[in-house]
Amino acid sequence: MSTLTSTGTATPADAVATGTPDAPGFLADTWNVMLRELRPMLREPASVLFAMVQPLVFLALFAPLLPDEGLAGSALQWFVPGIIAMTALMGASMTGSNLSLEINTGSHERLLVSPLRRSSLLVGRALKEVVPMLAQAVLIVAVVTPFSFDLHPGGVLLGLAILTLFSVGIGALSFALALVSAGQDWLFWTVQQTLIFPLLLLAGVLLPIDESAPGWLRLLADLNPLGYIIEAERALFAGTLPADTVAEGALAAAAVAALGLLVGLRTMKRSS
Repeated sequence: MSTLTSTGTATPADAVATGTPDAPGFLADTWNVMLRELRPMLREPASVLFAMVQPLVFLALFAPLLPDEGLAGSALQWFVPGIIAMTALMGASMTGSNLSLEINTGSHERLLVSPLRRSSLLVGRALKEVVPMLAQAVLIVAVVTPFSFDLHPGGVLLGLAILTLFSVGIGALSFALALVSAGQDWLFWTVQQTLIFPLLLLAGVLLPIDESAPGWLRLLADLNPLGYIIEAERALFAGTLPADTVAEGALAAAAVAALGLLVGLRTMKRSS
């Protein structure tokens, strides 16, 4: 039986032990975990700028090679949403490396025996990935707006909301991979690097995948949820709102978030 406080309510520790639903406690734990994960980034904000080196290099060296003909708007209008989605994918997929470090140093084990809910440990860490993603997206948009990129604030905000769901899901999957590969850091990086670039290329981030592509390549592209997300991002960043394209992108992002949280929570509960 749970121990009750003088007010007759179960303490957070008791709720964890008995499995009693405690939504306010879960939210508080999630918030605390997210703040804990954000502190290193807030102490060293230059890390956000450093992570932008690669997308800015792509923008500077690849975008000028794209012709404006055949694309919706300028080449930047087509290219920038894909680069922002690429930044979200790469950033979120690498966050499990922080958990691998905590596992190696014993910090993760200490958190597991703390009163914090295990679900909050995962959700808080996954939500943390939203902050650098949004910061980098804002910086990229600020850099390209003075050039041939037309800014549509409403579409950009809705596009970033879709990417938020996607980042949470990828971050949760990254943490699950780190837990599974505990003590074998090479396994984490092998799987992460093996999957990330096919996902980017099959989503048409750098080059569009059209009818001229082989049938097997188009089939793989159709199975890639990131492709639907990027199509929605390109439409929204261009200031349009095609209901079917945006709905497909939002559903793909929600599916990734649901899958990531489901896999991540199950893996976290089984960790010891």
